[in-house]
Amino acid sequence: MKATFAALLAVLLCVERASSLTCFHCDSKESNWNCLNMKKCSETDNYCITKYIGGGVGENHKQSISKGCSPNCPQAGVDLGIMAFSMKCCNTHLCNVSGAMGVKSSFTVLAVGTLASLLYIFGAKL
Repeated sequence: MKATFAALLAVLLCVERASSLTCFHCDSKESNWNCLNMKKCSETDNYCITKYIGGGVGENHKQSISKGCSPNCPQAGVDLGIMAFSMKCCNTHLCNVSGAMGVKSSFTVLAVGTLASLLYIFGAKL
């Protein structure tokens, strides 16, 4: 009896979950708050993805966030200062809640660095 129970427990622990992944889903939204719709992925989708595109300076800064399901993990990222692109993936339920903060925070770092440089230049009266 103990051997049967142990074998059944081992089989249950080794069997992969049959349920589909659930991810947040949206297309080309300007805010992460508009990307909180949930979608049940197909059986072939193993990842949740977040795509972030941003560019511009100050009031002209625009961004686009898209989220969804994917069968593969296409991680990528390019940050050119005033333009950025990021593709992040994860593989647990509703894991793509964030809006690719790594790229967005670099814009803030660039703005602070530029401001500090201008203050230094004008402070030194060059």
